[in-house]
Amino acid sequence: MTYNLIIGDRSFSSWSLRGWLMLEKFDLDFRTTDLSLYDGSYRAVLAPMAPAKFLPVLVCPDGTVMGETMAIAEELNSRHPEAGMWPADPQARAFARWISAEMCAGFMGLRSACPMQLLHQYMDFPVNDDVKDDLDRVQDLWVRARKRFGAEGPWLFGQYSLADAFFAPVAARIAGHGLPVDEVAAHYVTTVLADPSFRRWRALGLTKSYDPVPYAMDHPTRPWPGPAPLAAQAVTGADAVNKACPYSGDAITHCLTLDGVTYGFCNEVCRDKTVADPEAWPAFMDLVATHS
Repeated sequence: MTYNLIIGDRSFSSWSLRGWLMLEKFDLDFRTTDLSLYDGSYRAVLAPMAPAKFLPVLVCPDGTVMGETMAIAEELNSRHPEAGMWPADPQARAFARWISAEMCAGFMGLRSACPMQLLHQYMDFPVNDDVKDDLDRVQDLWVRARKRFGAEGPWLFGQYSLADAFFAPVAARIAGHGLPVDEVAAHYVTTVLADPSFRRWRALGLTKSYDPVPYAMDHPTRPWPGPAPLAAQAVTGADAVNKACPYSGDAITHCLTLDGVTYGFCNEVCRDKTVADPEAWPAFMDLVATHS
């Protein structure tokens, strides 16, 4: 049985990212329905699902409609207790729920001044008092989680939990605005940005361009601070080494080159998400390995 997660624009929708990570990171069977936040069209899609009003929205296999990411998280945890979505240790679990709920309800200074954007990093971003207070609180929570419960892995509670899904967009805000944080927080941000699931989400977002760019700010920018992608380029009219798309198995129609080798894909999105970050896609890297 398959969930349907209805999401907004990947480069900007922090709440959609949280919902997607809840399903992606715990290997639940789901598909996505991608809607635009900026042309108003999503309202007509959500109207039959009232009282759903904001993205993301989760449609469960039995037809149950869920809104609000904290409610989605708890419902998924109830339906899939074997997935280990919250930490097993009672004290760690209580703290993970606490800080996740605080994230949903708080940090308005950070969220207002630093909208999530996954395109680049702003330079010389001014940190006002409200943002500084929120950064201090985030760092305090992350340090406490890591020191008390994080010894067995790189995530807040060691192994990946729903708390990491809730704080991934916070890490993205810190990265996207070049915000100053301590060593523990900086290491956690690096961990989030290097996560293959996060990289795939961002690569898919980069397949869509915007004019004007939402939340654009009048600050100089530099490249996104995550892992540098391999230098792939989209091409036309080239002969590919493969006859079937590495993702769908369908016949190829679009191509890219990497290290002088041409690879084919079944559509523009498959190609462009791979151009954005080739190493984020295991099926493509397996194809590369056979032709290296």
